Amino acid sequence: MGDELNMRLPNLRVSAVVAAACALTSPLIAQAAPKHAFGVDDIASLRTAHGIAIDPAGKHLLYVVNYFGPTGPEKHEVHEIGTAGDGDRVLALPEQFTPAGFMADGNTLYGGYALDGNQQLALVPLDDTKPTRLLIFPAGMHDPVISPDGKHLAMLRDPKPKDSLQQVREVVQNGESRLYVWDADGSRGSWWCPDLNYVGEVAWSPDGRHLAAVSEMPRIGHHDVHDSIEVCDASGTKHVADLPAPISGIAWTDGGKTLAFTSTHTQVLTPDHVWTVPADGGTPRDRTPKLEGSVLGLVGDPHGTVWVEFHKGVSVEADRFRDGKLATAYTWPGGFAVQPVFPMLAGAPQAMALNVGDPSHAGNVAVAHGGQLRRITHESDELISRLSLGEVRVVNWTSKDGTHLQGIVTFPADYKSGTPGPFLVLPHGGPEGNDFLAFDWLARYVAGLGYVVLQPEYRGSTGYGSAFMDAIYQHFGDRASSDVDSATDYAISQGWADPKRLAIFGWSAGGFMTAWTVTQTHRYRVAVEGAGITDWLSFLPESDIAQVDYDARSEEHDPEAFLKFSPVMYADRVTTPLLILDGEADRRVPMLQGRELFVLMAERHETVRMVTYPGSPHFPALIEQRRNVLQEVAHWLAKFNP
Repeated sequence: MGDELNMRLPNLRVSAVVAAACALTSPLIAQAAPKHAFGVDDIASLRTAHGIAIDPAGKHLLYVVNYFGPTGPEKHEVHEIGTAGDGDRVLALPEQFTPAGFMADGNTLYGGYALDGNQQLALVPLDDTKPTRLLIFPAGMHDPVISPDGKHLAMLRDPKPKDSLQQVREVVQNGESRLYVWDADGSRGSWWCPDLNYVGEVAWSPDGRHLAAVSEMPRIGHHDVHDSIEVCDASGTKHVADLPAPISGIAWTDGGKTLAFTSTHTQVLTPDHVWTVPADGGTPRDRTPKLEGSVLGLVGDPHGTVWVEFHKGVSVEADRFRDGKLATAYTWPGGFAVQPVFPMLAGAPQAMALNVGDPSHAGNVAVAHGGQLRRITHESDELISRLSLGEVRVVNWTSKDGTHLQGIVTFPADYKSGTPGPFLVLPHGGPEGNDFLAFDWLARYVAGLGYVVLQPEYRGSTGYGSAFMDAIYQHFGDRASSDVDSATDYAISQGWADPKRLAIFGWSAGGFMTAWTVTQTHRYRVAVEGAGITDWLSFLPESDIAQVDYDARSEEHDPEAFLKFSPVMYADRVTTPLLILDGEADRRVPMLQGRELFVLMAERHETVRMVTYPGSPHFPALIEQRRNVLQEVAHWLAKFNP
């Protein structure tokens, strides 16, 4: 008995110590920082990961983490991790280097090296802070890609010499993009298809002897859009096909006999189906004519399989196209799986990774294993665990004209079902784009202000078939905007939205929807328009990309067609307090679009405020500017929709 007591006493003492420690720490645990809504400071803490390449042995994945610091533009951190999820490490690479893939030895990376404002081709060993080889061109290069045999690197570059006066002027002209091939051993380089001046993208043939090239119509000097396909090698150019629409993505399949790509029959010109054409030339064929969704890109692997990014409503999956058939390959539950990467060399093992995410997780990388995806990176998991987030739900409704519509609704964390409150409709940009199930920091931020946020997939959106997308053509002001407004009707009918506390906010094409909506109705108490089109007549020639997907008529012959849907023509109708946000260096939707509406509203003594961001492109690139965008939005909503 005595020995037994002595043996137990230490255990009793340990238990007492543990109990005392728990008693001491319990108040601390109870006082731990409570969860909070996604706020301004959280955008700088949000980190996302996406895959770049897999090494030739199929054992290691190269990926990059994107994040913001306290100030400045987005930063990048390059990692290497085992495809089994082991050995994650940050690589010590030159700060100016952006890797694109592995060389054949598996220990050297190729990619772009920023030098004097241009990207130059560089070879950098893993964990080395200096390139071993730097190939310098007067105007730089972009989009390098290694051949399947590992012997060549193809890239696109502008052959024009550097402008000696580029510090004091910019000559407005089409930038050329020609195909240049460099031997990986550094022995020589040469132009392929030198007669092609506007190459958009290329893909190596399985034997590494040829390149399929998409040749694009230059923006300046043309009012239409059409692309062509050529096959290039060191001896010259072989024309394959012409298409009266853009091409996006190109890959070899059927043992090098066929080229697969995405294009369209639609007037809005956004590629949305898988097409093929014989590599020797022939008639292009739409291989997915009855597709209920949208194909928004494809890429081929060295084994002849074409991997397709397929948008099905607000979900995105990775499909496999082989032997002329499209089939679902990988999905991510309640989210997206996009942009596959794999070893690029012939004979490499079949390994693949995809970028995945959902409304409760930031973008990360998952590896394909046994027909399933397994996430191996976990960026922002810890941050999101500290956030108080509401439900995200996919909803469907029918508009007044009978159009079936879908959207994503984000609720505040403390929302009580059936309680009408402040509501914001958030139309996406594009308009040939869509919102899909992801961690949407903008929707989360507005929901954190107490709003129910609804993102409508209006006519013109991708993911719902060609006819749905094509409906926007020559109807950018009526059909799409009525769909956006019907989302507000739906939210009211569901008891989410207080009809007296409605708001609307959009950027780019969504900014146009906002500006147009407040000229047509007074139901919204407050509105925010970011980088939106306000004058179609001036916008179409001003933008840096062709915009004839809205309307291919000529402005000088049919000005009324464009003025009909221009918010500036109805500035005297606006009574909704309007906040206008624009980047001063925006070339997609130039800042003067917003200023035109601002000046007209100010002359009419309406409530309007305009904020511009120096040096900012289409959406602010500096974290200080992004913070201010959110602060401006929050202040405007609080002031006019309390």
